[in-house]
Amino acid sequence: MTTPQILASAIFLIMFIAIMAEKWHRYVSALIGAVLMIVLVLRTEEAILWVLNLGEIFEPAFWMLKGIKEKASHGINWQTIVFIAGMMIMIEGLARVGFFRWLCFYIAKLVNYKIIPIFISFMILSGFLSMFIDSITVMLFLSSVTIELARLLKFNPIPIIISEIFASNVGGSATMSGDPPNIIIGTSFGFTFFDFLKNTGIIAWIGMFITVVFFYFVFRNHLNIDRNERIKKYPEPKKAVKHKNLFVVSTIIFILTIVLIVTHSLTGLSLAFIGCIAAFLSLVVSYKSHLKLIKPMDWKTLLFFIGLFICVGGLERVGILEILANWIGKIGQGNAFLVVSIIMWASAFASAILDNIPFAATMVPVIFNLSETGISLKTLSWSLALGTDIGGNATPIGASANVVGIAIAEKKGYKVGWARYCKYAIPAMIIVMIFCNIYLYIRYF
Repeated sequence: MTTPQILASAIFLIMFIAIMAEKWHRYVSALIGAVLMIVLVLRTEEAILWVLNLGEIFEPAFWMLKGIKEKASHGINWQTIVFIAGMMIMIEGLARVGFFRWLCFYIAKLVNYKIIPIFISFMILSGFLSMFIDSITVMLFLSSVTIELARLLKFNPIPIIISEIFASNVGGSATMSGDPPNIIIGTSFGFTFFDFLKNTGIIAWIGMFITVVFFYFVFRNHLNIDRNERIKKYPEPKKAVKHKNLFVVSTIIFILTIVLIVTHSLTGLSLAFIGCIAAFLSLVVSYKSHLKLIKPMDWKTLLFFIGLFICVGGLERVGILEILANWIGKIGQGNAFLVVSIIMWASAFASAILDNIPFAATMVPVIFNLSETGISLKTLSWSLALGTDIGGNATPIGASANVVGIAIAEKKGYKVGWARYCKYAIPAMIIVMIFCNIYLYIRYF
């Protein structure tokens, strides 16, 4: 290995260790790693501009798709950054008018506030919503409402929160706009919403069925609690609504955004453009309080993505990722199914230990290099998406949705703990991944 390759690998490894240590917010680790990568590895103006990739934003194809084509990812993926930023603004608007609390209370009322039906319906809701909005956001409101209902109905919310976390990551694997790893994969290679839905979507909802059945049998006895006191008053969904007119308009904007995401391959609008439309409409509607939508945005996550993409771009620039792709290819010995299986299981177990977002960003150029040996890029992409999304379920730090859901539970006084979480999540993850591997073989080989 050359000196730049050794330096780039060392910086990236140290960054990953710092992220895992969680001594400070992960965006700090990513940005420090990015600065070190620029100063010590990239150095030249040409290499730095290549990784920053700012010119991408000013290309017409960035906003209006000229056609779907496979391409290598390099440097900062601005499609991902702009899309997530736009969705953050829209979702903040929905949260401020009480949309998510209304939705949860409405579903709870539909099942007459019975615990087991709430348990099952909230899992399905978690998986369904994660197909369209970030699973982090889903867990932010769903775990809070679950705890609110748990206190009212006198049940332990931890089993439901664990199940919701798992369901959000499984459901998020179904579409391009679901989990962040899928957004990274889709925008890197020009895949559409329906590309994901027709491929990962099928196995995701088979996985959702397995998830619901598994957690029902594991947790049903934990939730059948006899309540000595009768609940006199259940929460009415309409009480969750704030600013009725804004609620209606914000809901329309949300539905319009989902339609644009689903049809973007037909309209030619890029995900970045759709994110900007969602943000613009939300800000127009809330013109009197637009700063209240912008200030609460998760700027730290956006900075984390930018720093991460720079670090991965540095590895790509010096050829480390090409070396990794060749190594995986040699292990696979030319057997396409074996290579795809290695990608899927390696992604699953790596994402259980590492956050699946940086791992997915690292693997995107790796699978592109592997595709140049004759293995289908699409099949490699689906295996990477399934591995990172579902594998991230195995531990409390495997995906951002896990961290958020568990943090909210602990903040409210319900400690989950590594042992308790992994006891249920690891077996479920392995079972779902086995079905994914079987599906990949039947469908593509």
